[in-house]
Amino acid sequence: MPLPPGLVVISREGCGLCEDMLHALAELERAQSIPPVSVVDVDSDPELARRFGIQVPVLLFDGSVICHYTLNSNELLRLVGRPPAILPR
Repeated sequence: MPLPPGLVVISREGCGLCEDMLHALAELERAQSIPPVSVVDVDSDPELARRFGIQVPVLLFDGSVICHYTLNSNELLRLVGRPPAILPR
């Protein structure tokens, strides 16, 4: 299955780390106007399951891995051309 372009989170249903990353991305989207994020279930495709297995969540930008498990917001912002984030806790 080809992945959509742009930001993609490879996730799994019932994954707490996946939910945390998606929540952090939503906050970053509001604060920094990052591009929209697509979500793809790792178990929806055998190739994705083979490639990423238990390494979810994975954040990709145009097919390249940005980070696993937790959001690296500064790297994401660098790749999409935004200044580093200082997010409220």
